[in-house]
Amino acid sequence: MTTAARLLRESDAPLSTVAARVGYTSEFAFASAFKRCYGTAPGKYRHGE
Repeated sequence: MTTAARLLRESDAPLSTVAARVGYTSEFAFASAFKRCYGTAPGKYRHGE
């Protein structure tokens, strides 16, 4: 998940691309796992909210 966090911070790749690059076939599953790990949605994390 640290790779996903780095990709979200350092790139403007769509969430589906980030999810695929870290091994998720479902954007929804990735977003759920990311929120469990970081306490915020990937989009909010990307925008610093």
